[in-house]
Amino acid sequence: MKLVLTIVNHDDSRALLDALMKQGFQATVISTTGGFLREGNATLFIGVEDERVERVMQIIHECCHTRTRFISPLPPLMEPGELPAGTPVEVQVGGATTLVLDVERWEKY
Repeated sequence: MKLVLTIVNHDDSRALLDALMKQGFQATVISTTGGFLREGNATLFIGVEDERVERVMQIIHECCHTRTRFISPLPPLMEPGELPAGTPVEVQVGGATTLVLDVERWEKY
């Protein structure tokens, strides 16, 4: 048994959950915030049999894509107008960060 823990962009989370459910997987989701942009993410906890881990990884890969976005280079604590606005910077957002962990014991009541 494995625990697949994946952190995805909030924009990708609904499609990922739907795809997982269609394949018979269950997931627990918590809302998280983090990263350079401090944007909303979803962290999914998916308990899965060892032989089905690769299918879960394929679904994650299919549903969670990186994309580019332009952001203002102002530091997060600055208020607009305190400094002249800089040129927007192109950054990558989205995708998934995934960990696959061994589960020593699993019980479902």
